Amino acid sequence: METKKGLTGKEKFAYGIGAVGKDMVYMLSASYILYYFQDIMKTSAIAMGVILLVARVFDAFNDPIMGVVVAKTKTKWGKFRPWLLIGTVTNAVILFLMFAAPPALDGKGLVAYAAVFYILWGITYTMMDIPYWSMIPAFTEGGKEREGLSALARSCAGVGSALVTIFTVMAVTAIGTSLTAKSADNITKQFTTADTNIHTYVIELDSDGNPTDNVIEYASDKTNVSVTLVGSERAFEGVYSFNTDNTKYEFTINGVTADTSKVEFVMDSEAAAEAGLVFYVDSKCYEAIKNNDSIDADLTMNSTLEVERVGFKYFSLIIGILFIVFIAVTCLCIKEKSSVDMKTPSVKQMFKALLSNDQAMTVVITIVLFNTATYITSNLLIYFFKYDIAGSNWQGNYTLFNMFAGAMQILAMMLFFPLLRKAFSTLKIFYIGVIAAIAGYLILLGLSIAGTKNVYIFFVPGFFIMGAVGILNVICTVFLANTCDYGELKNGRRDESVIFSMQTFVVKLASGIAALVASVCLTIFNIQQNSDVEMNLSVLLSKVTSIRNNVVETIDTSAVFGLRMVMTLAPIFVLVIALLIFKAKYILTDKKLEEISKELKSRS
Repeated sequence: METKKGLTGKEKFAYGIGAVGKDMVYMLSASYILYYFQDIMKTSAIAMGVILLVARVFDAFNDPIMGVVVAKTKTKWGKFRPWLLIGTVTNAVILFLMFAAPPALDGKGLVAYAAVFYILWGITYTMMDIPYWSMIPAFTEGGKEREGLSALARSCAGVGSALVTIFTVMAVTAIGTSLTAKSADNITKQFTTADTNIHTYVIELDSDGNPTDNVIEYASDKTNVSVTLVGSERAFEGVYSFNTDNTKYEFTINGVTADTSKVEFVMDSEAAAEAGLVFYVDSKCYEAIKNNDSIDADLTMNSTLEVERVGFKYFSLIIGILFIVFIAVTCLCIKEKSSVDMKTPSVKQMFKALLSNDQAMTVVITIVLFNTATYITSNLLIYFFKYDIAGSNWQGNYTLFNMFAGAMQILAMMLFFPLLRKAFSTLKIFYIGVIAAIAGYLILLGLSIAGTKNVYIFFVPGFFIMGAVGILNVICTVFLANTCDYGELKNGRRDESVIFSMQTFVVKLASGIAALVASVCLTIFNIQQNSDVEMNLSVLLSKVTSIRNNVVETIDTSAVFGLRMVMTLAPIFVLVIALLIFKAKYILTDKKLEEISKELKSRS
């Protein structure tokens, strides 16, 4: 065996940049695939939850087999790099196709499309993820060097995750808006009171943006309204309802523009012989027009139905290209400095070996529980901002929070963890991280019960939760690498690919479980339907009557409260279970690892 030398700066950079690309792709899929198919493409939430979980069960067989394939690979480029490159290219292609579902598909066809491409995405991701992490023990020394590279890789992975988390929604909106605005397929329809009987109302909003019982109804002979609708053919299919949630809009009422507003426009049919139009305006605008019993208004509504669909399609293409470039750098600059003697047991022997490595099993169980808690939150977060905090600038608030959360995660990995490592063992830092996460969720629970809407206040629990996520991501990888030494001592065999294939599987399993929990939450509390009500003219007019009589049914209250409870109590429960299992089973303290290292050296 060749003597291993210290890692160069070039090698560290190359390995780290690969982690950035790898986790950009993973976070895009893990955090937005449910939202894309359920909220944008209108697939059943439960169907998507089942698909995501079944795909993870499939990985229970696929991932370990891939670990064996990697272990048996022998080429002049090594055993890891060929699969790393092949998996990356195929995964990038599948990622694009997954977020490019044909808009003509619906029902069972769309469910089948989602199932096929998500399973293929998981297979191809496994092809590159297992060799990526399996490279750590193969070209690093144990102890500090391995721990340092693991921390660097996790930090860079955190950067990749944070970049996607921060920029996805705004980038998707920007790309989608630009492309759909220029689309030759757009349809423009105009409706005026000269041709359509438009029931027109103006309702005053209070300082919190809620409708008051101050309602103005305009007689048809004193109504001069022009409504221009712009959108794709898909936007005009089915129920003809356009509102603040599915359009970008501009309007003036009697020459006045509201600073804060909402709009609802509903047609009785495509021909629109009759329609209902409600302007929700702030007090300033309401005061300016309330004494005029006639209305002269111009409203333009540009459908955003296709904006997110098109935006995700081309954003995924950009991420896929970056992924290939970054991993290409890794493959060109990283080489195995030694040939790790890896025996290749059968699948049956492999599972037996895994079960015999009690420390590896403890760590992977901890990882799946920890990631389940994290992914429950990340899957529901976009719904929380879109349908709870809501508002016309929900994308901005969501991005702002993610910028803070991403910064905390990166700081935790690059700054907090190294600082804590100077004073504490990795074991103690693990407990600090888990307790910090639980504390963050308890604060979030308190804010949820209080009905907090201010995005900046949510920075407080965000600090604790995302700081803990950053620290625990690094530590769990370090712990898993350490179990390779433990397994060699106990079983006489180093199973890096086997163990790290389990890491890949359990992380994806966690995302599948979390997606199912999120989909059940969305279905039970009817989150998306509460915002995407099949509004018709009679429903709209009934709603206006209720508002005028000060009987406003806030359909969001119970639904959003349920959303908040799932976002907080479920992760707390899962984290407590993880803490109890880890505390009872994990024995690889720093002292124990030193003893194992000495024993292994004495055997060589």
